[in-house]
Amino acid sequence: MEQEREYVMAEPPIDDLTAKVGNKFLLTCLVAKRAKELNSEYLLGEPMDKDPKVIAIAAEEVYEGKVTAGKTN
Repeated sequence: MEQEREYVMAEPPIDDLTAKVGNKFLLTCLVAKRAKELNSEYLLGEPMDKDPKVIAIAAEEVYEGKVTAGKTN
C-alpha cells in the first residue's frame, strides 16, 4: 500500500529553488503557472489527491526539474 504523501512548503527550501531557477521572480512565475495547471486538472476531475496542495506540488516539480522556464514535462 502506497503511503500518502504530505506536501509542505518547507521542502524544497526556497533558497535552493531560487538557486536552481536563477531568481525569485522567475521562480514565482514558474510555480504559479504550474500550480494553476494542477488546479485546473483537479477541477476537471483528473486523478489527484482529494485536497491537493498545488503550490507545494508545483514547487517540488520545479526543484526536480520537471518544470522549467518555457516548458513543462
